[in-house]
Amino acid sequence: MTDFEARLKNITQEIWIKIAQIEELKGKWSAGTNLSPQTLGRLKRSVLITSTGASTRIEGAKLSDSDIEKMLRGISIQKFESRDEQEVQGYYELLQNVFDSWENLQLNESLIKHFHKELLKFVEKDALHRGNYKTQENKVEMIDEAGKSVGTLFDTTPPYLTSKEMIELVEWTKQTLRERKYHPLLIVGNFIVEFLNIHPFQDGNGRLSRIVTNFLLLQQGYLYMPYVSHEKLIEDNKAEYYLALRQSQKTFKTDKEDVNHWLNFFLTVLLQQSKMAINLLTSEKIETLLSPKQLAVWEYLQTTNEATPQEIAKKAHVARPTVNQVLNKLLKMKKIERIGEGAAIRYRKF
Repeated sequence: MTDFEARLKNITQEIWIKIAQIEELKGKWSAGTNLSPQTLGRLKRSVLITSTGASTRIEGAKLSDSDIEKMLRGISIQKFESRDEQEVQGYYELLQNVFDSWENLQLNESLIKHFHKELLKFVEKDALHRGNYKTQENKVEMIDEAGKSVGTLFDTTPPYLTSKEMIELVEWTKQTLRERKYHPLLIVGNFIVEFLNIHPFQDGNGRLSRIVTNFLLLQQGYLYMPYVSHEKLIEDNKAEYYLALRQSQKTFKTDKEDVNHWLNFFLTVLLQQSKMAINLLTSEKIETLLSPKQLAVWEYLQTTNEATPQEIAKKAHVARPTVNQVLNKLLKMKKIERIGEGAAIRYRKF
């Protein structure tokens, strides 16, 4: 049996600092959430599309958020033209169900298999193995922007050990969360990196890991998960995501297991997500001061670390001269900052 607890006994100071920061922001969200139901509903709908697009693109899908929104808006039958569309529909519906029903669910093997079945329920090629552990070897490969494999990251648990290792992982996670022996972010982070190391299903493991992340963190009181996309933050840092996984997973089942690389990445994403959530607490006031086009620029800047005016114009669908005017207004409002000079100028929110 893997000694998960041994991994959590040598956590760096940097990790504890990030956990403290996340907890402080979590408390601010709980104490200060005063967004209207209409605003929360709009944010959730936006995150469902953003998270679905990001999570499927990480695994090689090519549909943009705009493509996804159009597809979902016009959907009327249960058969789709491409595998990308099939995967998108499954992710969107499952994530929506998790956001709506997480309080009534309990972590166990059956739930994870059910999630997998729902995730792939529209994907015709996966019909035979939906909800069932793998029966063949599978490797973790890094996928480039063209959807092609650029190399194997690591070998995964062989099929004959998959059920045993999943039982151990799920039972340890349930018991340790119940006992509060370790901070829940450490436990959830360990669950995700080990789940991806086992890679229990023939396909869909990466997408499923992000669904489960939303579920587990909601159950642990991080109630802003439906309003800021952690999947988008991972997509924006995909190379670092794969590297962190590899650096930690290559130490597993050795005498010196080290989960710090992964936890640093995982917590960096959650910290950024937490900061974005707190920014939302003032967004309703901002919205009353901005025109629709100004609001489109502001909302795009909420989804990215930084961007050029040209990128903002393209993504927000706002004319470049108007973008410049909006950026100047947001600068005066002290909602964004300018980075660099000349052609290299970029903007990011505070």
